[in-house]
Amino acid sequence: MDDPDRSDNPTDDASVTVTVRHDGTETTLETPPGTNLRELLLERGLSPYTTVTERLNCGGRGLCATCGVRVRAGPDPTHWHDELAARFGYPRLSCQITVEADLVVELVEDKRVWGGRE
Repeated sequence: MDDPDRSDNPTDDASVTVTVRHDGTETTLETPPGTNLRELLLERGLSPYTTVTERLNCGGRGLCATCGVRVRAGPDPTHWHDELAARFGYPRLSCQITVEADLVVELVEDKRVWGGRE
């Protein structure tokens, strides 16, 4: 018999951990599954952008490649661009990463084309 008090849905309290390595330190963020990584980073003041690309970017559409981060631990890439980036060692686009499980990312401190972060 089914228990009417039992729910097969995850609780509203479910969250995943995103560890962000930046500026020689680590910051741990908790977020609900399904959160876009770029949006999470921006909301928490950990921009993936350089000084120049904070204003010159595509707004998270996956077109400009300025929001790249290095994924150090977590699920394998599913977006075609991120699969290629992982294969060749390039940063993955944070705008194309949906956080579904624990993740460790590193902000790229010096982007060759767009300069460094401040």
